[in-house]
Amino acid sequence: MRGKVTFVFLVIVAFLAYVLGAKAGKARYKEISTAVNSFWNDPQVKKARVRALKSAKQATADATKAAEKAAKKASKRLG
Repeated sequence: MRGKVTFVFLVIVAFLAYVLGAKAGKARYKEISTAVNSFWNDPQVKKARVRALKSAKQATADATKAAEKAAKKASKRLG
């Protein structure tokens, strides 16, 4: 896991170094920014974000219920 975090950090640093250090930095930054905004605001991406958020909320609720059930079961065994 730590290796993945390190890799992601290095990729981000490399990206920032490229954008900020390029000769055409501001123009390239605007180009990249426009591409990212276009992707982020794409209707299919918005739908995927909504589905992912709903899925995460459901998984959190399921995990909470499972933990509560396990805690009750353990307390019955002890008590």
